[in-house]
Amino acid sequence: MVFVTWRLPAGVKAPAIKKGLDVSDEAAPIAYSALEKGVPLLAQSGKQFGTVEHVLQIPEEDLFDGIVVATSDGLRFVDRDQIGEITTAYVRCTLTDEQAASLPAPSGTDTFAANALQDAGTSLHDRFGRMFGRERWTQKH
Repeated sequence: MVFVTWRLPAGVKAPAIKKGLDVSDEAAPIAYSALEKGVPLLAQSGKQFGTVEHVLQIPEEDLFDGIVVATSDGLRFVDRDQIGEITTAYVRCTLTDEQAASLPAPSGTDTFAANALQDAGTSLHDRFGRMFGRERWTQKH
């Protein structure tokens, strides 16, 4: 059996491996469809007022309606006209801090979310949940 090792030439450094997105990295612009849950929303001043809960869209028309934001006061709605920039690291809004604090709650039909990991554990509670097919849909407010 032959083992081959590879070495860098003298004076050459190996490139650093980056894991995750560093705050100092420049955020790349992305489409609303690539926006992930948990991305921070920033007011015009740069102050964070919430995180992305989900994106409202009409997929048949490829129409972006806005973002539902999780804040300390509950879910709030940011209209598409109030969004200035969507990036991999944040969403910057055109709202002042006062406007961000007084955003309306989302309206319209109720939304539901499935929790597939609800009964994924090994406890007796989880086993009964799997055995009797307990409901996994929860209503979001």
